[in-house]
Amino acid sequence: MNAPAEPGGAGGILLRHEGAVAWITLERPDRLNAFAGTMRDDLHDALTAAAEEEATRVIVVTGAGRAFCAGADVDVMQGLLEEDDERCFAELVEAGMRVVQKIRSVPQLVVAAVNGVAAGAGASLAVACDLRIASAEAQIGFTFNRIGLHPDWGATYHLPRLIGTGRAADLIYSGRMVKAEEARGLGIFERVVPADTFTAEVREWVGELAAKPPLAVQAAKQTLRDSLPGDLTVALQAEADAQLRCFRSSDVREGISAFRERRKATFRGR
Repeated sequence: MNAPAEPGGAGGILLRHEGAVAWITLERPDRLNAFAGTMRDDLHDALTAAAEEEATRVIVVTGAGRAFCAGADVDVMQGLLEEDDERCFAELVEAGMRVVQKIRSVPQLVVAAVNGVAAGAGASLAVACDLRIASAEAQIGFTFNRIGLHPDWGATYHLPRLIGTGRAADLIYSGRMVKAEEARGLGIFERVVPADTFTAEVREWVGELAAKPPLAVQAAKQTLRDSLPGDLTVALQAEADAQLRCFRSSDVREGISAFRERRKATFRGR
């Protein structure tokens, strides 16, 4: 895939090990860790490498700076629209699909440590993980339709299973950002902790998880995932098909232009 230009720096994915815990950090803080270039593929590769390390029992995904992940970089999306590069857009969607499938397939628990804003694909990434802990200052939102796009990264599969179809529909249709405490009340976050002790509390919690019997935990992860109705692969493909239809529309061009110009979008349904 020919990666589009990356405003604000290339960024990347950092993997480090602390005993039985592997930490994966999205490292593009100047762009709120928005995905660009090879970051999606690099995240997939980091998950693979973390899982293959024999000592790893828990994998933590978090963000550098003040955000967890703001989703796709809208400036990169604008470039794809200007070039009418549907092939590259489809490859980016498929790369996100692979990340979600990897989270599901690795035997270890994958914990989202949501240190700040999680929007769009960043929100989808959080709910695709096995567990979520958030800073009290975090917010989460499935903001795709603000720019004329469809949810992807498994949002339409995981979110209803976490919080129910009606609540998921509200968040997806409204595209609103939800503060951490409300998100915990809805069932999105398992834990919300003070911002000033966030890292320490994440370490304590994942340390406790890592100390559990790994065979039992890994078996429970698989059993819980298998108990969910529906098929994740089918859902991901349906999202990808819908996302490509949206990419071809005039509405997505208006949505991304309005976002970049900080004005209200006018969608015309075509």
